[in-house]
Amino acid sequence: MWNKIAQYILHHRGLNLVIILVLLIFMGLEATKVKMSYELARTLPETDTTMIVYHNFLKQYGQDGCIIFVGIQDKDLYTLDHFNNWYDLNEKIRNIEGIEECLSVTRLINMKKNDSLKKFDLVQVVQQRPTTQEEVDSIKRQIDELVVYEGRLFNSETGATIMMITVDKQLVNSQHRAAMIFELKSVLDKYGEDNNLNIHISGMPYIRTIITQKMKDEIVIFTVLSIIIAALILLLFFKSFKTVLSILVIVLISVVFVFGTMGILGYKITILTGVLPSLLIIIGVENSIFILNKYHREYGIRRNKLDALSCVIQRIGSANLLTNATTAASFASFIITGNEMLIQFGIISSINIFLTYILTLVLIPTFFSFQKTPDYEKFDPSNSKKFYILQKVSMFVVTRRKFIYAIVSVLALLSVLGAFQLETTGRMVDDISKRDRLYKDIEFFEEHLNGVMPYEIAIDTKKTKGIMKASFINKIQQLEDTLALYPEFSAPLSIAEVVKFAKESFYNGNSYYYSMPTNQEFNFILPYIPNIHENNTPGIVKSFIDSDLRRTRISVQVANITTPKLDSINKNLKPKIDAIFPADKYDVTITGSSIVSLEGTKYMISNLLYSLVLAFIVIAILMALTFHSFKMVMISMIPNLIPLLFTAALMGFCNVSIKTSSILIFSIALGISVDNTIHYLSRYRQQKKYNGGREKKAIMGAIMETGPSMISSACVLICGFLIFAFSSFGATKIVGMLVPFTLFVALLTNLLILPSLLLTFNKQADDKVLDDIDDIETYKSLNENNHDNSRSDSETNS
Repeated sequence: MWNKIAQYILHHRGLNLVIILVLLIFMGLEATKVKMSYELARTLPETDTTMIVYHNFLKQYGQDGCIIFVGIQDKDLYTLDHFNNWYDLNEKIRNIEGIEECLSVTRLINMKKNDSLKKFDLVQVVQQRPTTQEEVDSIKRQIDELVVYEGRLFNSETGATIMMITVDKQLVNSQHRAAMIFELKSVLDKYGEDNNLNIHISGMPYIRTIITQKMKDEIVIFTVLSIIIAALILLLFFKSFKTVLSILVIVLISVVFVFGTMGILGYKITILTGVLPSLLIIIGVENSIFILNKYHREYGIRRNKLDALSCVIQRIGSANLLTNATTAASFASFIITGNEMLIQFGIISSINIFLTYILTLVLIPTFFSFQKTPDYEKFDPSNSKKFYILQKVSMFVVTRRKFIYAIVSVLALLSVLGAFQLETTGRMVDDISKRDRLYKDIEFFEEHLNGVMPYEIAIDTKKTKGIMKASFINKIQQLEDTLALYPEFSAPLSIAEVVKFAKESFYNGNSYYYSMPTNQEFNFILPYIPNIHENNTPGIVKSFIDSDLRRTRISVQVANITTPKLDSINKNLKPKIDAIFPADKYDVTITGSSIVSLEGTKYMISNLLYSLVLAFIVIAILMALTFHSFKMVMISMIPNLIPLLFTAALMGFCNVSIKTSSILIFSIALGISVDNTIHYLSRYRQQKKYNGGREKKAIMGAIMETGPSMISSACVLICGFLIFAFSSFGATKIVGMLVPFTLFVALLTNLLILPSLLLTFNKQADDKVLDDIDDIETYKSLNENNHDNSRSDSETNS
């Protein structure tokens, strides 16, 4: 079959180039349709109970996470100039398209008792831009009495002042959000510069926009860096600009195919699919290195360009097919996670791994068939330092297997201890570097407000006007008192706060009376509270109750704590809520973006573990179908499991917790590291055939033949993944730090442990240590014999 494939590729080079050019144009047009994802990543399937509850909440109360928080610490805020600057900023922000409201100390609502009409009038504390310091002082005295805003719009203890900006719900998940956010950021940055203040900005709309922009920038940067690094390494190994240019053309075509595939399937660019261009460049270069090394080797034997290329397609084509199949299988395993983002990543990556394989298999022989013949002496591995090193490695394997096993056993035991120290964590905002301004701003609001992550408690009284009963509002206050025991929560917003504010207003704004009214006071105050259906009722009030006055919510913000911590709080809080609101009388649900993130993290970690097991099983099956031996499957998998164990130990000892990003590492590394195993075993089988079944000669010959390609491809892979270590995203950064470590260990295990295991389990009684291969000249002689066998074998196939 591979003989016919080789004939087709080499006999129809022009046609193949035309077909690929047409596909490139088509994929390029489809790639122009791809857009960035502006939606919050869905970590749970839509059928999950948590998602159903969350969607019901959104239908009832609207999108959560629509508030942008702006914070400053200005000791001179209540001087005339500074206060007016803050006032002007508030008004300027309100005029930005997409902003619904902007609340701050310059735009506070107060309730004034109107005894003649028996109702509360809603009035602005600041009626107009003040013109004198006396006006500002008067405003400050009024604000100090409004206890309802303490811990929400200002913190008297820390001196922080907060601005709460409500974003249009329709804009939150659209591409137009970015323009609004960057206009807002520009206005705020100018204010900070003009007033010599540090401006702190946070809230989910802002966080998501900045993350999306960083993601767009990094896709371009890492793609370019991947190309540059690949080009430099290829130039170092092959010392030919034409060779480097040929491979770069192929990997750039594969990048266009990635985006084209996304366009065809209607997928958007996410934080995961954004790394695929760089990843495909690395995989494409790895495929090319094995093909080129084999081409130069075969040309040195045959001295015929087309004959050598035909042999390369036949010999490397099948091995590369299996390596790409195992890599694709490891990525495709993400499809079973049920997470939309991971499913898309698995589909796009697995499809394009095969497309990249086809491109390298077809285009490398095509390109090099039109180029001049290579200088074999220039690429002869026996003329390089790598030959000497690999010869020492092969002799070490043959003579010191017990020592290798002893070292690996000790390290494996230590690794088990390290792996047991792993902990499962994750945060709602988990991808941002702690040195990034975005993260520092989150810390600012955690210090002054306790947090900005949405946490909602929805209550259904099961009765019309049930929320207007004094006993029910007292229960809400009881729950708020319970929430106050947890320092991770901010000051809550609920109808209980409105009622306490109403009592304070009923007593002419005296802050002493900001508390829950007695039953008698409640009867006096209730008639003063505006009807929800009145047009002058603030929108924020309407967003907390339904039209039947049956359902309400308590809205708090939670700190960006770890998922185990949040899970512990939920479990501790649930029985206390049930005690306040008995299940037979009330339906109470805890939801919000933070809860979706919590459950999504647990769900993804669980399913990613399943996907890793599935990837292992699929790869084992592919190995079994190729080598037709259970023993060979076990031998081949051990060198690739040891690096995963070492990586788990490194994570444990370095306190790198198990979370979505770190689980991804194992599947990615397993799929890529097994490539060296497949190439080595393929050459091992051929060497065994050429050497009459002599095990040690076959093992040493396979090391000498595949070693240069294994080392070269490992350099490309390690350097290619290392660039991700400079990402501003935690998930990408951890991939960039741990995958190179895993691949480096995998290189060592495939050069040392794999051949050692083959010797141990395939040992022959009459096989002796190869004293006749102690020097380079003898090895060259042995190599020539193998080359003669290779030539005669190829002629027989032809």
